[in-house]
Amino acid sequence: MRIDVHKLADEAQFNRFHALVLFWGVLILVLDGYDLAVVGAAMPSIMKDMNVDASQAGFMASSALFGMMIGSMTMGVLADKIGRPLMISLCVGLFSVFTAAAGLTSDPVTFSITRFLAGLGIGGVVPGITAQMAEFAPTKLRARLVTIVFAGYSIGGVLVALTGKQLILEHGWQSVFFLAITPVVLIPFILKTMPESLPTLIKKGRTEEIRKIVGKILPERQFTGKEEFVVPHEDEVTSAPVSHLFSEGRAFSTLMIWTAFFMGLFMVYALSSWLTKLMAMAGYSLGSALNFVLVFNIGAICGAVGGGWLGDKYNIKHVLVIFYLLGAISLTLMGFTQSTELLFVVVFVVGASTLGTQLLAYAYAGEFYPTSIRATGVGFASGVGRMGAIIAPVLIGFVVAMKLPLEQNFMVIGAAGLLGTLAVTLINHRLCASTHHYDAAKDENV
Repeated sequence: MRIDVHKLADEAQFNRFHALVLFWGVLILVLDGYDLAVVGAAMPSIMKDMNVDASQAGFMASSALFGMMIGSMTMGVLADKIGRPLMISLCVGLFSVFTAAAGLTSDPVTFSITRFLAGLGIGGVVPGITAQMAEFAPTKLRARLVTIVFAGYSIGGVLVALTGKQLILEHGWQSVFFLAITPVVLIPFILKTMPESLPTLIKKGRTEEIRKIVGKILPERQFTGKEEFVVPHEDEVTSAPVSHLFSEGRAFSTLMIWTAFFMGLFMVYALSSWLTKLMAMAGYSLGSALNFVLVFNIGAICGAVGGGWLGDKYNIKHVLVIFYLLGAISLTLMGFTQSTELLFVVVFVVGASTLGTQLLAYAYAGEFYPTSIRATGVGFASGVGRMGAIIAPVLIGFVVAMKLPLEQNFMVIGAAGLLGTLAVTLINHRLCASTHHYDAAKDENV
């Protein structure tokens, strides 16, 4: 008897098995978000301790972004080849060990090297986690569960904001880096309890493991041991996943997904680097500016979860188009809003429609590509998007240096939202893997 394992997963009811996959996804991205945000909290102390100027500090901070760009692409491909739990564990080890190692450094070059190596893991874990949640999540909950996982990023950033200042004051900047070593204790538990991708198990002929996983996905169903587990042809593991991003008519849509990620991460990192400064230019104190940052992150979490709910209820592509457009409009409004109370509302919407939009874009990319190339697809989109993250702080720095009217600074960032809107609009949604799944058990050619 043939059984299409992905059809079973798509139609399953959320249970303890899904909760375990969700738990690992959220926890790992909370830790990932902490390791990414920790430099921002510690940088003033690092600059003083290492006696570096702002330009050197910028290079030190961006070294992790270069690592993330490379890690997203390489680790995503490897996750589709050698297995996701193993690759996710490797990435957790990388970002934990080398973030902690950064606390042992005393010069900017060594610090940058350790942050680059940590960045390989910080960026590399994302495609594997996205693919993992997207594969096992029931179709009716998929976008919501993926965006909840990515909300862990913002939670990690909030943890740094809540604990970093006190730790640095009492124990030095090194303490917040040393704390990052603790996730290595989770690696054995990840390897033991995180399920392997079903196409990978099918390719390797590990039928007993497949039966155990399927039994957890559908605990109410009895299996005889005589089943033949299959997946659709497009979900079969291949030896050249990168080339498949451009096969079967996906080439143009893949480029548009990359463009959307570039624009989304451009907006996010332009704001994360310059929001405090732009608020100061508008006449707000540092304390008020930091309150805006907090509201921005709360908006991002609400936008991600709300966008995921809308994406499950309606066409996720249409929801994403609206979110990118809303980001462009709300960013433009920031430069023209005079009332402080109203500005907090606008900043909340900006957080929901920039960082929240980017998290929803991860969910869409996870749905667009077949399981066999999902981690690769998300990894390359994230890697190309990191170029926008690297360029944004520099470009907006030039714009700020031009001393243009405040509203024009926000309009420049908002323009990326318009380009992202156009890119998503041009994606051929008919190619989205989640829209045309058929029952492989009925295909005699499987």
